[in-house]
Amino acid sequence: MATVGQELAIACAKAAEEIQAEDIRVLDLQGLSSLTDFMVLCTGNSMPHLKAVLREVEQGVRKEAGAEPVYSDGKPDSRWVVLDYVDVMVHVLDEESRERYALEDLWGDAKEVAWGGENAVAQEA
Repeated sequence: MATVGQELAIACAKAAEEIQAEDIRVLDLQGLSSLTDFMVLCTGNSMPHLKAVLREVEQGVRKEAGAEPVYSDGKPDSRWVVLDYVDVMVHVLDEESRERYALEDLWGDAKEVAWGGENAVAQEA
């Protein structure tokens, strides 16, 4: 049974997929992090695409789940933006930043959540 946080994370991933964000992953951090329960990671391929992904996630999640981020940090010009929904943190990065900061490796103990997107893969780390 999916939790509210997991459902919100999946809504974020699906919204990012709608605008063709790349390499979308949903990580379950429950019991691993005191910051959030789920992390959504995705890649944008240009500054306009990063802006579009952010806009689509915010609008899509507002429409589907009625949720607003309580905080956001970064700007598309910085090549890494975080939307904080408390139970879910969405990281939108360009490819270079995604490789450099390797958040998937940092949270290597996290389980990956299958969310039904074409990039989605269910696996346990």
